[in-house]
This record gives sequence, C-alpha cells and structure tokens, in this order.
Amino acid sequence: MFPAPPPPAGPSVSLSEAAARRILALMQAENDTTLMLRLTVSGGGCAGFSTAFAVERLAQPGDRVFETQGARLVVDEASLAVLDGALIDFSEGLMSSGFVVRNPNATSTCGCGTSFSL
Repeated sequence: MFPAPPPPAGPSVSLSEAAARRILALMQAENDTTLMLRLTVSGGGCAGFSTAFAVERLAQPGDRVFETQGARLVVDEASLAVLDGALIDFSEGLMSSGFVVRNPNATSTCGCGTSFSL
C-alpha cells in the first residue's frame, strides 16, 4: 500500500465533520459526486471583507481544493490569502442554518455573520 500524499504546502482551509456531512448530503441529494462548496472573500461588507458560499462542479485555474471525508471545498488563491488556517463549519439552529467561517486571522466580525476585518 502506498503512503498518503502529504498535505498541500502553503495556506490551507479545513472542513469540520459537520460541514463535510452537509456537503456530502448535497452531493447525495443531487446525485452528483462532482459537487464542491466554493468559498470566496471579497472586499466590502460591514467590516471590510465579506464571505460567500456557492455550490460548483468545476474548479478554476489557480483554485485550491481541500478534501475531508470525500467532501470538497474550493477556494481561489486571493481568498485563501486571508483565510489561511480557517475552519469551515456547518451550524444548525432554530432560526437559521448554514456554513460558518471560523477565521483565526479576523480581528473583528460583524453581526451579519459574513463580514470580517483583518
């Protein structure tokens, strides 16, 4: 048996078990094993940067793909620069549910849950 490949060098982002389960559930519901969760960061929002999630089937040139338990997260290089070390989780509550970014680089966050500053 061959050893597992080393983790990719450079900045990284990881998925919690809850986030991986949710992505796998989306893949199963759509009967599509190519689905990936895309996370992007853009300028703006209440605190300077805002995050957005989308479901996609293809990674673009320059994207990094991170895999946990068969669930894939895709992040572009520019977003990865401010997300290094972040954990992507999935939270379910009475009022809302969704993916959550736990970014150790954020110096402050906004109550909206999608905006942060460095």
